[in-house]
Amino acid sequence: MSAPPPAPLVTLTVNRFAPADLRAGMRRMATDHSHLRGLPGLDFYRLLGTGQGAKLSLSVDLRRWGRFAVWQSRAAFELFEDSPWRRQEREAVADTVTLLLRPLRWHGRWAGQEPFGPAVSRHPCGELPVAVLTRAVIRPTRLAAFWRAVPGTQEFLPDQPGLISALGLGEWPVVQQATFSVWQDQASMRAYAYQGGAHRHAIARTRQENWYGEELFARFEVQGVRGVWEGLPSGPS
Repeated sequence: MSAPPPAPLVTLTVNRFAPADLRAGMRRMATDHSHLRGLPGLDFYRLLGTGQGAKLSLSVDLRRWGRFAVWQSRAAFELFEDSPWRRQEREAVADTVTLLLRPLRWHGRWAGQEPFGPAVSRHPCGELPVAVLTRAVIRPTRLAAFWRAVPGTQEFLPDQPGLISALGLGEWPVVQQATFSVWQDQASMRAYAYQGGAHRHAIARTRQENWYGEELFARFEVQGVRGVWEGLPSGPS
């Protein structure tokens, strides 16, 4: 059996703006595309709003904005990090942090694309933290059912053993939603995903009632942190 192709470098950058500059993040959601589209080495990206706190909710945090990106290589990412555009961005925000991720397993699509390539399964490199991304486009006729189920699936999330952090993300309010969580290890992540009754029940309902028009699930190894992400040591991989 041939080995899977080399994994792309995936990054999640979260920028936080000062309280006096609440509209800056919204402006950048519109203007950043002109620079990012066609950027050499950037295969896929999405600009994302965030919810307040650590749970998926209908709330919006106007100070905190995310950028999810898939790079052809580490070299392409480092060129971007050293670019004048990125330096200007860092100077414009109150703080910025980037997680460097290696995709391990995934299935589904994002905007009709497979951002990490055809689905494969990779083994972890060691005892590194694990991150999970779940993203879905909710069918309009299933919005009420989805949002009624959300509180039950996340009621015990903040107290879950092994959880380092969690973040609600979204491309479009209400309809296109994602969650991103970081765990100490795969065992703690699996315990929440497969042993929590409300979470398992919601997963079953998504299949039975056809909630999603499109969905993506991905698991990553956290290989480095640029900046400060609570619960993780800072430093490049």
